Amino acid sequence: MAAGLLLLVCAGAVLYSAEAQDAFEALPNNYKKGVNLALEQLNSHAGVHHHFRFLRSLEKSDIESGFGVSYLYHHFHLKPTRCAKGTSVSNPQTCPFRNDRPVMDCAVCYKTLDDQIEANPKPYIHCIQRPRLTEEMKTTRLDHCKKMSYNSGAPTLLAVSTG
Repeated sequence: MAAGLLLLVCAGAVLYSAEAQDAFEALPNNYKKGVNLALEQLNSHAGVHHHFRFLRSLEKSDIESGFGVSYLYHHFHLKPTRCAKGTSVSNPQTCPFRNDRPVMDCAVCYKTLDDQIEANPKPYIHCIQRPRLTEEMKTTRLDHCKKMSYNSGAPTLLAVSTG
């Protein structure tokens, strides 16, 4: 009986991990680039000891302003994995999730030109552990991203939510 239960739990963990991998793979390339920016930023912090993986999107919007220019906003969760940072992991997206740490709540917004992230305006990346995220932080994120698109004369980035 116990072996059957253990098998069921292991199978569930594999399916859950595969769903998150599929969720990342299902993202359009421009959104994957933003997730990768957030992952790079997290991995650059000395206090982060494990790899993170994309878990799910919460909100996405994409405003095309013409001539190959788009403004993207993506609110998503990253989840810590059991793979330690600095180990030779060929693909961190295959590392199993940890369930003893909170998810990272991330918001990114950036401008692309012909599907490449532009350096100006500087991409905005904000990630924080979910329990520490405040309403004030959420407002600051949205305001920053709105200003990014307004400063460039584009329609408001957050006017269209594609969920």
